[in-house]
Amino acid sequence: MSVERLHKIIAEAGVTSRRKAELLIQEGRVKVNGRVVSEVGTSVDPEQCSVTVDGRQLRLPRNKTTILLYKPTGYITSVVDPLGRPTVLDLVKGVEARLFPVGRLDYDAEGLLLLTNDGEFANVLLHPRYQVARTYLVKVKGQPSAESIQRLRGGIPLPDGKTMPARVSFVEATRNNSWIRITVSEGRNRLIKRMFEAVGHRVLKLKRIQFGPFTVGSLKPGEYRILAPDEVKKRMAKKDRSRS
Repeated sequence: MSVERLHKIIAEAGVTSRRKAELLIQEGRVKVNGRVVSEVGTSVDPEQCSVTVDGRQLRLPRNKTTILLYKPTGYITSVVDPLGRPTVLDLVKGVEARLFPVGRLDYDAEGLLLLTNDGEFANVLLHPRYQVARTYLVKVKGQPSAESIQRLRGGIPLPDGKTMPARVSFVEATRNNSWIRITVSEGRNRLIKRMFEAVGHRVLKLKRIQFGPFTVGSLKPGEYRILAPDEVKKRMAKKDRSRS
């Protein structure tokens, strides 16, 4: 294998995404040949060097594995949880690959979540420059006005910056609540909840139904399926064609 950036090697080993791998390096949790490396731009040859994360030897996966999971509420989108709460990996049985979540869903949110050991795949879906779409069904308190919907579409000023334009439409309105379909192309923390709070409507239920070219389909909460490599390639190719 040729020399590669250290954060890319960590992601390829299925430890975490590239962006989180950069944080691991900056926090001094990565060693190369027994010495701490804290420079994100460091390049190494993983076949010639020993790389450890938190003392654990890195091994690049021979095969890429990707799982499409319907995450139920009540699960942490993480590999481990210091508080001992159940994580999404507790739902996956009999898979030997060391997987990590692609992005996150809140503890009280449900829907489509991808798990993989393919760092390149995760990077394409998560990196801000690719602006990969995420679609949610959202149950909110009350009935947003046409003005509020337009504000959501145009971008909401938040403490960490104005949101990018979103696609928003009514699905169903009841006397007290409303179901809204919204598609965004960024993955900021609690983004959907904060957007609706900014226009005066509390989110009661949040379900992700699509992430890039992947849909939740007929899966029920807690169910998952392993994606064939050809399916991943075809769907990602379709995503690229739709952007051209």
